[in-house]
Amino acid sequence: MNRRLVLLSVLILMTVSNVLSQERRRGFPEGTMGGIIKGHVIDETLQVPIEYANVLIYSQRDSAQVTGTITDMEGNFTLAGIRPGNFYMKISFMGYHTHSVDNVELRRDKREIDLGTIPLKQAVIQMEGIDAVAEKPALEYKIDKKVVNVEQHYTATSGTAVDVLENVPSVTVDIEGNVQLRGSSNFTVLIDGRPTILEPNDALQQIPANTIENIEIITNPSAKYDPDGTTGIINIVMKKDSELRGASGIVNLNIGHGDKYGGDFLLNLKRKKYGLLFGANYNKRFSTGDSEVENRTFFQDTTSYIESSGNRERQREFFGVRGGVELYPGSHDDLTFGFRYGEFSMGGDSRQDYDEWTEPGGQHNLYISQEESEHSGEYYSLNMDYRHRFAQQGHELSGQVIYSGRDGNDDTVNELRDMNRTITSGQRSTEKGPSHRLRLKLDYVLPLREKDRFEAGYQGRISSSEEANELYDYNPDSGEYEIQDDYSHTTNYDRDIHSIYTMFAGEYRSFGYQWGLRGEYTDRLIELAGEDASFTIDRWDYFPTAHVSYKLPAGQQLMASYTRRIDRPRGWYLEPFRTWMDAYNVREGNPDLKPEYIDSYELGYQIFFGKNLLSAETYYRRTNNRVERVRSIFLEDGYTAEDNVTLHSIQNVGRDYALGTEFMFNINLRQWWNMNLMSNIYGYEIKGTLNDESFSRDSFNWDARLNHTITLRKSTRVQITGMYHSKSVSAQGERKGFFMTNLALKQDLMGKNLAATLQIRDLLQTGKHESVSEGKDFYKYSHFTREAPIFMLNISYNINNYRPERERDRDQPEFEGEEEF
Repeated sequence: MNRRLVLLSVLILMTVSNVLSQERRRGFPEGTMGGIIKGHVIDETLQVPIEYANVLIYSQRDSAQVTGTITDMEGNFTLAGIRPGNFYMKISFMGYHTHSVDNVELRRDKREIDLGTIPLKQAVIQMEGIDAVAEKPALEYKIDKKVVNVEQHYTATSGTAVDVLENVPSVTVDIEGNVQLRGSSNFTVLIDGRPTILEPNDALQQIPANTIENIEIITNPSAKYDPDGTTGIINIVMKKDSELRGASGIVNLNIGHGDKYGGDFLLNLKRKKYGLLFGANYNKRFSTGDSEVENRTFFQDTTSYIESSGNRERQREFFGVRGGVELYPGSHDDLTFGFRYGEFSMGGDSRQDYDEWTEPGGQHNLYISQEESEHSGEYYSLNMDYRHRFAQQGHELSGQVIYSGRDGNDDTVNELRDMNRTITSGQRSTEKGPSHRLRLKLDYVLPLREKDRFEAGYQGRISSSEEANELYDYNPDSGEYEIQDDYSHTTNYDRDIHSIYTMFAGEYRSFGYQWGLRGEYTDRLIELAGEDASFTIDRWDYFPTAHVSYKLPAGQQLMASYTRRIDRPRGWYLEPFRTWMDAYNVREGNPDLKPEYIDSYELGYQIFFGKNLLSAETYYRRTNNRVERVRSIFLEDGYTAEDNVTLHSIQNVGRDYALGTEFMFNINLRQWWNMNLMSNIYGYEIKGTLNDESFSRDSFNWDARLNHTITLRKSTRVQITGMYHSKSVSAQGERKGFFMTNLALKQDLMGKNLAATLQIRDLLQTGKHESVSEGKDFYKYSHFTREAPIFMLNISYNINNYRPERERDRDQPEFEGEEEF
């Protein structure tokens, strides 16, 4: 691994250790015979618990800090091992006024004090001409996940979940909207804790940012979650307004230059015995871009060149509806029914001017390539959730049934024309077919002692799909496209995964722990219709997990975790045949591909000082059976190196390693100026065997995001975001780095019932996608830029015909609530 990164990680841990030792020296010594102070912290307005509030205790005599802690997920705190004396306390959290408790006295005959419920009042920042209520931070670090509060990302208001993720540590997004979590595109997407049948990037592209409450980044999930995905889980938590009783809703409209527009709405009706939800969205986005590509192939003493340049037009159109009914038949039972339905269409046109020649030789062949493509379809999901709570607090049984499906259709036409616009060759490829998935889930939680619990459960995933691939070649004599049977196939996929898990979690004083083990049985069958070819898997896998935490004085916390995960190959990666993508590219799947197995370790540290937060997280990830897309010259079916056709295959090439550190620093520079700095620095190494030759490549990667939110005057805010992503390597290539800046202006009107947000994305026109791929007999360079800057205006209106539910049952679940560790 990169020596600089190893040294950096060691220095971070040494610094943390030094800080901790200093804190211990400053506080009073703790003992088992000391006193106890406990309490419960809530939001004064919403009457809900506040997690991670900072609780500090000071000596009344000299104001020296004695010790401190933070509240748990229920808003409770306990300070133990305190010597007798007179004290005062301060309880604080970002966005709230600090609450003081005076005259706290511990005596030998009064060793325990219960402060009861402590309400924190939302802060109001008083400035000349400004009366602004403090809001949630844009990003919160919790013990098991990072929580992105979407409403604080003004630069993504008119966009999708992908646009929000641009501002999140651990996540990188290129200018074409491709998402990576800690350098890998292999992750799992959940929506309200439920899996989606769509591919991760497709799902994220179709969810409007205005309909999202928050996004959870879970890089080391517990045994309760599916272990799929190299780098973890991105959970999209949709807006539900479940804290409110009565009718409520929100309507959003957006419009931008260049055929960009859309809208969405969400309506809620909440009653004592039931709740109703219905929402819909439609968005259309059109964009243009310019590309340049240079290809070289080498054979003996001859080099073949193909250079191309031109423009691309892309259009994305999405429509979706969702709804649900939440029933409360009794004080101990909840029953929820929900549905989702959506349609999508993503396509584009491109024109590229080509120049082809060989050396030695030198004669140039000029021609034009035109391509039209469309990826469209529909998807649906039906779910039923049930939860029963026993008499003992925290003792519960829950179940879930989800049935989902999709029907997709891909159609691509690529034509080569001479300079007289005559078609010289053409290909049309189609891929279509339905897929279905049934998911069953049963979870049981049993409290053992006051802070310990046992969990166990079963999960079943039963899925099937059919994909029909067809290839058509252009016949210049008839002017028609004719099917090529040798390259047309229908494939049936059936896969069943049955899982059982168990977990034990608890706390001992300041120490928290959670151990888990998950076993999964996989039964998979791939068959080619009409052909004597099948590929099977019959296998058990085991996935241990461990999470520990330690609460330190002054609101500090140290966390560590380990998980074992799996990334199963899917889609065309498993196709047992070749498919022509266009005139110069052929792809070939590998049904014998092994899954990737990942060992992931994390160590994190947090400290609150005042209303500011510093968080550091060091991680190490090792991937076995690393899967990579591999390029080579296509030399079969009569093709030679001079034809410049590239074969794209998929292989297990070896192992990769990532060691890095993530930082997040949130600080209020002034009452009206908040700054948030996030950075991910990691070393990456991949090594193994490719084309019967050993290889090893490494890179030092880093990305940073700097976000400024400035309150200009009453109800007016400006947000400026800058981000940089460094270069990174793969088995055969390198992706170049890029920088981008976004700007947003938000104005609240009509008592905050109406809000207008103007966004400017890629303000400085610096976004690009640039990469190099090379092997012993080929070289490829590509460069793509999209239209910039992009202007969007979003109008949002809140329908607030409701009253706050002040006496809401604390145990009542949120509508479509997500899973928890």
